[in-house]
Amino acid sequence: MPTPGPGASESQRAFAGIATEVRKAVIGQEGVLSGLLIGLLSGGHVLLEGVPGTAKTLLVRSLSAALSLDNSRVQFTPDLMPGDLTGSLIYRSATGEFTFRPGPVFTQLLLADEINRTPPKTQAALLEAMAEGRVTVDGDPKDLPEPFMVIATQNPIEYEGTYPLPEAQLDRFLLKLEVPLPERDAELEVLRRHAGYFDPNDLSTANINPVAAAEDVIKARHEVRSVEVHPAIQSYIVDLVRATRTAPSVSVGVSPRGATALLRAGQSWAWLSGRDYCTPDDVKAMARPALAHRISLNPEAELDGLTPERIVENVLTQVPVPR
Repeated sequence: MPTPGPGASESQRAFAGIATEVRKAVIGQEGVLSGLLIGLLSGGHVLLEGVPGTAKTLLVRSLSAALSLDNSRVQFTPDLMPGDLTGSLIYRSATGEFTFRPGPVFTQLLLADEINRTPPKTQAALLEAMAEGRVTVDGDPKDLPEPFMVIATQNPIEYEGTYPLPEAQLDRFLLKLEVPLPERDAELEVLRRHAGYFDPNDLSTANINPVAAAEDVIKARHEVRSVEVHPAIQSYIVDLVRATRTAPSVSVGVSPRGATALLRAGQSWAWLSGRDYCTPDDVKAMARPALAHRISLNPEAELDGLTPERIVENVLTQVPVPR
């Protein structure tokens, strides 16, 4: 994870403090932690994928504890209905009127746990919220709190009982992050903590302190937007995205929304590093998590074992880097 230098702003120090607090509960997931902070800074949403038991939910709960933000968690199941997310109109017999009861989506940090275990109709209920920061109930649009971020977790799609997310919804996630199994030393430290004081169901045992609030997040987002992206870097991003569309074995390449996602992610990475300008290395660092989930391969390529991540890696080696 990048760290700001001695001349870092107050907001940059606050975000470094968030990472420090999360590490009190989570061991060995630095790349995923960086991605979550970049999603928060960019005003985007993040999809986490990994096998059960790799601390996906714990990461999100720890992030919530380090931020003074409202948060809620929804366990996605096959019988979850759209109204269970967005809320519904309730008839009050005392007044003879319908009143709106907000659903769990009316929060600032929403954990959508195992999002691919619920049918597509319910998955789509998040689409408007993720795209526009509001939901519509009975024709009445209702704004969500600011800042608003969805962090969704999913099991690998080959697991039984999963529903693959459609391309339109995948495209709404700024980043897709793979949550790996920990290295041996990290796994041993997890066991040491569990053998001692730590209880993952009670984060107070990790002594996580809130070090940032909603206004800090909003201020940091404004600073990220002011990170300079030279026209040559902008051209580099466009060339990378366009190269995915013409790559062999690709049926659907990255859309213009993917280009803007890579731009924002690169700015956020630069900002976390303590710089007010973006470099090609910042773009390269964020290319795989920002682009790979937006690429669809031909069936033949999938049978040959080719992956979208490999396509991104190939494009990064082929597209000239600006000097």
